[in-house]
Amino acid sequence: MVSRMEEFQVPFSRGLEGVPVAITAISHIDGKQGNLIYRGFPIEVLAQFSTFEETTYLLWFGDLPNKDELENFKRDLIEHRRIPDFMKECIGNIPRDTHPMEALRTCVSMLGCFDPDKHDTSRGARIRKAVRITAQMATIVAYAHRTRKGLELIDPNPNLSHAANLLYMLTGEVPDAETARLMDVILILHAEHGMNASTFAAMVIASTLSDMHSAIVGGIGALRGPLHGGANERVLEMIEEIGSVENVEPYIKNALAQRRRIMGFGHRVYKTYDPRARILKEYARKLSQKSGQTKWFEIAEKIEEVVIRELGAKGVFPNVDFYSAIVYKMLDLPKEIFTPLFAAARVAGWTAHVLEYLQNNRIFRPTSIYNGPTEVEYIPLEER
Repeated sequence: MVSRMEEFQVPFSRGLEGVPVAITAISHIDGKQGNLIYRGFPIEVLAQFSTFEETTYLLWFGDLPNKDELENFKRDLIEHRRIPDFMKECIGNIPRDTHPMEALRTCVSMLGCFDPDKHDTSRGARIRKAVRITAQMATIVAYAHRTRKGLELIDPNPNLSHAANLLYMLTGEVPDAETARLMDVILILHAEHGMNASTFAAMVIASTLSDMHSAIVGGIGALRGPLHGGANERVLEMIEEIGSVENVEPYIKNALAQRRRIMGFGHRVYKTYDPRARILKEYARKLSQKSGQTKWFEIAEKIEEVVIRELGAKGVFPNVDFYSAIVYKMLDLPKEIFTPLFAAARVAGWTAHVLEYLQNNRIFRPTSIYNGPTEVEYIPLEER
């Protein structure tokens, strides 16, 4: 046998790190400075002033809506929140030990079979599908959670915003204005983040001219992984395992000695503090002070201190998963729905990129470097 590496003109980059795969006007990340913009707007500005509905409109259409445009857009989302009754039965038949992300993946796929525009590939139909998927994913997340817990399903409330309604369907209680605003901020911060693994997965599927639902199912599947959206669950598990501020230093040093990943730290793009983490850290601080339950935030802040001291010089800082886990904890949300909540927000970015890319579509077809044998002799079966 002869093994050889074929000559290849384009440099190999494991995981496509640093390889541009699209030209986009949707968002931009400056990993060195720690800046994130959506359509030119700094994430800090949107987190302070915008809503999830307005931000989604911005991501899809390129500009902030005027009052009438925003009201019409909000009305469209509200009108499509409900899911068919058979979907409720479907969710009820999913085994209770199924992770909510798996339930979400399955239900979005099924909704594609019944979408009224399923055979329409026009841009208008794609936008309508994006509206329905965005509205219905929040409902599915809530229903999957309540079914898993054996709780009665709660119908969407048309008088509530997207964020407030999501919390209402999850908990059964209409959130106060402060809590509803916090959920809005969480959804905005998670709505979009450039060419991440799940966005790329959705775009690869869409580039084949497959349907919007298939593309979003692909995004959900990619987000499910613990190296992507599932990391926030692992963050809370780590913090609970540590248990006290006193245990932080020995835990982190032992983990680093064993070369174990510290969940919620480091990012493929950011080499400084993730701006989303900075925003969520302050919300986590306020929530812990308001509730009087400061233990978890104190542990998190100590972890940050130790990790930055040990690894900051290498560009390892908190990412969005780290403090989002604490915020969810303080909102009394179980860790198994952390990633589904991420998906309910990121669907805005997934659909935005699909809509943009399909305007000048080219099917993704990367290549690979062959590093195996050549000219192997075939031996007949009876002689092996």
